[in-house]
Amino acid sequence: MDHAQEEVVAVRKNGDGDIVELQLTSGKVVDYKTAQTMVKNNEIAGLNVFKGRDHEEHLRSDPDGRTDNNLDNLPTF
Repeated sequence: MDHAQEEVVAVRKNGDGDIVELQLTSGKVVDYKTAQTMVKNNEIAGLNVFKGRDHEEHLRSDPDGRTDNNLDNLPTF
């Protein structure tokens, strides 16, 4: 059962500039925590979950030498 992975195409940020929602290639919009779960389940390509200095889990783009596809640089919606 090899289903195609989604990719993030746009992000929504809060007033502090933190990403709160992600829009996927299917058009589906998921909140940050849901996106983390989807990444862990290999449902979203190009992202990984890491534990930050604050001991919380965060999303980041897989390192590929590009900056245009980093979450902070994606278009907003």
